[in-house]
Amino acid sequence: MRAVPDAQAKDTWQRAAREQGAGSRSSRAEREPAPQDPAERARAICLRLLTGTPRTRRQLADALAKREIPDEIAEEVLARFEDVGLINDAAFADAWVESRHHGRGLARRALARELRTKGVDAAVIDEAVGQLDSDQEEATARELVARKLTSTRGLDRDRRLRRLAGMLARKGYAEGLALRVVRQALEEEGEDTEGLDEGFA
Repeated sequence: MRAVPDAQAKDTWQRAAREQGAGSRSSRAEREPAPQDPAERARAICLRLLTGTPRTRRQLADALAKREIPDEIAEEVLARFEDVGLINDAAFADAWVESRHHGRGLARRALARELRTKGVDAAVIDEAVGQLDSDQEEATARELVARKLTSTRGLDRDRRLRRLAGMLARKGYAEGLALRVVRQALEEEGEDTEGLDEGFA
């Protein structure tokens, strides 16, 4: 099982990317024309992309392929960046889960889907989203519904249900959890929730 990177490690690899990227920009400005050596070009591309925004290995590999960097050179440069900690998919996934769950309220399913689109390995995704347990996910779903609830007042019960459950579904929450959370929230407002299961289906 991989060691989960601590906050200091995450800060280090992100700061290193920013600092080296800044150095790359100034050195590029001093020399003309742009470097022709493919390895040097590959390093410059990766550093520029990493400046201020962490990227996954796949994202960088795709960027190098798009710029026609030979595969063997891209592989060598990416491996070196991994060795020094400038590419760290595990740290990226951990930070992504923390940021997108607390910032956007996304559930594990939605977070896993986003990380897959960024090329993160399935085992790394599983461990990253595993940081969120079902209790934490349900608590977040309740907070999301509580914030949205007032904007649905005045609508009939079924429309409120569809709007609130739909919001949770778009954020990756399972149907059963969404129904339970919405039902309890409506009951607390005095809504009659008899037959709500059928209405949700």
